[in-house]
Amino acid sequence: MCVMETVKPCVATIGFFDGVHRGHRFLIEQVKELAAERKLSSTLITFPVHPRKVMQADYQPKLLSTPEEKEELLLQAGADRCVILPFTHELSRLSAYEFMRDVLQKQLNVRILVIGYDHRFGHNRSEGFEDYCRYGEEIGMEVVKARAYVANGVNISSSVIRAFLSEGEIHLANKCLGYRYFLEGTIVDGYKVGRTIGFPTANLSVSNPDKLIPANGVYAVKVHLEGHEYKGMLNIGHRPTLDNGAQRSIEVHILHFSSDIYQKTMRIEFVDRIRDEKKFRRVEELVAQLGRDAELVDRLLACES
Repeated sequence: MCVMETVKPCVATIGFFDGVHRGHRFLIEQVKELAAERKLSSTLITFPVHPRKVMQADYQPKLLSTPEEKEELLLQAGADRCVILPFTHELSRLSAYEFMRDVLQKQLNVRILVIGYDHRFGHNRSEGFEDYCRYGEEIGMEVVKARAYVANGVNISSSVIRAFLSEGEIHLANKCLGYRYFLEGTIVDGYKVGRTIGFPTANLSVSNPDKLIPANGVYAVKVHLEGHEYKGMLNIGHRPTLDNGAQRSIEVHILHFSSDIYQKTMRIEFVDRIRDEKKFRRVEELVAQLGRDAELVDRLLACES
């Protein structure tokens, strides 16, 4: 578990770490390397909710990872400790100097603070790296600027990955993440039309409403269900041929599978986007296209096994 606790003298970094992507892991590796070099503990400090959501009650973030998923991904990164720091209005009012002195130094025993290349903290985020260095000198904390992770000339960031997912660019998003983007939730009752046309679907209700849903379309996915992995063909959208109305649905047809799985927990990993959502003139045309989609998904995912 990531917990708030008294820690050994440490090298630390702080951030929201949404998605814990390759850029974040590059930063974390620098923290671990420096900690090993200085014979100190390595610590990751993050927040359970987006700071902006605390400050603006109506803010609806589109997250790459839920708090639970982020914690799991951070633990996998292999630092000695992960500290989940509750972000409160009181915390938001601290200046960068006060935060470094009262929280990082006094509470968490940070000896060396590694700052992400574009990261700012403190009230109104008005101060920058030079200020942090000056404050560090005053309180006896070394401040180091991390190197940025650049891939194909692009600084990887959570906002870049969100843009890729919103455009359906799954391959690019996954490359930046370093793993397949995924959704997790509960299988709920749907319209049950799919079973009447030979393609029964499981309707996913995503567990966290803040989690970003990729662009509408048809995707090749891996389905994780009760400890097993299956091939899946996923549709995100409004099912225009079957007149789903304004409601957006997330429906997966699990290939070579037939069981009652309502109310089970399911995790979907995105592998590729195979086409846009399309309205067909007749249901027969939709069925034919779904058959072609299923064959393509079967071949694509066979290569991913």
